[in-house]
Amino acid sequence: MPNYRRPKITGASIFFTVALADRGSDLLTREIATLRRSIAKTKSERPFAIDAFVVLPDHLHCIWTLPPGDRDFSTRWGAIKAQFSRSCRRAGFTPPPPVGRANGGVNPALRRKGEVGLWQPRFWEHHIRNDTDFTNHIRYCWFNPLKHGLVSQPEGWPYSSIHRDIRNGRFIP
Repeated sequence: MPNYRRPKITGASIFFTVALADRGSDLLTREIATLRRSIAKTKSERPFAIDAFVVLPDHLHCIWTLPPGDRDFSTRWGAIKAQFSRSCRRAGFTPPPPVGRANGGVNPALRRKGEVGLWQPRFWEHHIRNDTDFTNHIRYCWFNPLKHGLVSQPEGWPYSSIHRDIRNGRFIP
């Protein structure tokens, strides 16, 4: 079993990339209300601040700041992914069949959690080092739809925190 080395910094700001298993899917934008409810439910149970967020059809990027004394972002992501997966399945969504691994592609214990098949296992995270790093990662979130050819201007993508930040006077050109 892998031994991931993660910083043990409490109250940190962290940039995340989380992706669906099917990188050609549009499920995240199609089910944006379900994703928002999953995030809100998890946030109400285990608070965190959302500094930036962008949802693309098959993946998302965001920056969270955890509360002082808290470093457990993995449990939060597990809860969001599981809640979203359960909600989608209750609505009739069936994930594509798994690929790889001799046992049908996935660990059966993970399949019971409702997460496997829909999401890529794990996620990528980067602990923000300083103000410049923070600004660069906010820009990355805002400009990612442009990078993927989904819009011609960052403000044109509806599933981005750029709209909230412009309203609040926090736009970083």
